[in-house]
Amino acid sequence: MTRPHDLFTSRAAGVLLHPTSLSRGHGIGDIGPGARQFVDWMSRAGLSLWQMLPIGPAGRGNSPYSGQSAFAGEPLLISLHDLVKDGLLPNRAARCPAELASGSTRYAAARRFKASRFQEAFDNFHKGGRSRSRSYRDFASANRHWLHGWCLYAGGEPDEQVFLQYIFDRQWKALRKYANRQHIRLIGDLPIFVDLDSADVAQYPDLFLLDRSGNPKWLTGVPPDRFSRNGQLWNHPQYRWPAHRNENWRWWTARFRQALDRFDAIRLDHFIGFVRLWHVPAGSRTARNGRWRPTPGRELLKVLRKRLGSLPIIAEDLGAKTPAVDRLRDEFGLPGMRVLQWAFGSSDSGDLPHNHPQQSVVYPGTHDNETATGWARRLDSSTRRRFNAYAGQSEPAADALVRLAMTSPATWAICPAQDLLGLPPNTRMNRPGVARGNWTWRLSEGTLSNLRARELRILAESSGRVPGVNS
Repeated sequence: MTRPHDLFTSRAAGVLLHPTSLSRGHGIGDIGPGARQFVDWMSRAGLSLWQMLPIGPAGRGNSPYSGQSAFAGEPLLISLHDLVKDGLLPNRAARCPAELASGSTRYAAARRFKASRFQEAFDNFHKGGRSRSRSYRDFASANRHWLHGWCLYAGGEPDEQVFLQYIFDRQWKALRKYANRQHIRLIGDLPIFVDLDSADVAQYPDLFLLDRSGNPKWLTGVPPDRFSRNGQLWNHPQYRWPAHRNENWRWWTARFRQALDRFDAIRLDHFIGFVRLWHVPAGSRTARNGRWRPTPGRELLKVLRKRLGSLPIIAEDLGAKTPAVDRLRDEFGLPGMRVLQWAFGSSDSGDLPHNHPQQSVVYPGTHDNETATGWARRLDSSTRRRFNAYAGQSEPAADALVRLAMTSPATWAICPAQDLLGLPPNTRMNRPGVARGNWTWRLSEGTLSNLRARELRILAESSGRVPGVNS
């Protein structure tokens, strides 16, 4: 077993919140002032880990897991306020109309509102001669292996697309620097798949199992599970693994290198796929009639470790896990995940807090789960009895799950923002197997109170998850 990365040797607490869910912005949260305010709140709350969902251009259903590029950043996350601060837009451009100032994320409206302002910022950037700056030229050169393909896919003016990715990169690095100064680490999420309708499939079709017409031969998904009796049909194309081996894993290496340049650590989505993947015949309406096929995950991870060093990766080892998945995770010293909402169905569950290995990350729930308040309302009588016996009945379910996560032996405890704040079921981020209505939740102004920050800090300190306190 490989020694774990240094990041996973100290207890810490964090929050799961996608930037699109931040309250400030123009129809959608972004990585500008609202993100920095959230970092400030985290610092007051004793939280040092900010985990996000994938930050690439969202694809079908606005899902960050159906990304249109494995490398590009989502332009909607660019802050208009920071473009004003950089002198690329006038103050008036960042004034937010009332209908975009609050409420759920409105992707289409946000795109319409930002498009003309991005164009204006690009024109000012170009007229001001900044496109001749060294930083811009260095960015374009260092990322040319994917920028060209992204520009062809995205359409429009190629130079504007490069400009948007340059601005995204600058704003992202500024946010990470701001967070790191307050001893907060950013945790990313690297999806195992990309969408059929993506720049990567268009640029590198030979890396995917496609027929002569460019259609997938096999689709991705998982068999029936606790989320769906028909399984989950994700509809991504499967990989042509011999082609990745023949190109010496360059595409995968570039993905991980960029992710680790943006984040302090990453959650590796669908880790069981590095042992085997569920192949569903093209044209299927559900994922029921698929088959498992092995994948060269061990070979790939060895290459990545050799090229990139010790890997600060959380293995999302959920789903149809086998002993081979555990062996692969442990061989590379990666912490796995424990989900408390799954802990109380039996008295011997491995998700019960006292069974958590130190080398793991505990969550009350993930972005795919009910909020803790919604979960508690749906418990059957036997599960409720076990939960009450374990957690007690003196506090709301959300507070109890957060407390159990914080006091778990697991090195890291990361809680969805909805559970940290005790928010209702309608704030759920995603319902697996449901095609519409997901990814739209946003924080309301004033939800991040100083009182709640103080309460969370006391809990984080008492459970040894604040650096320098009780250590």
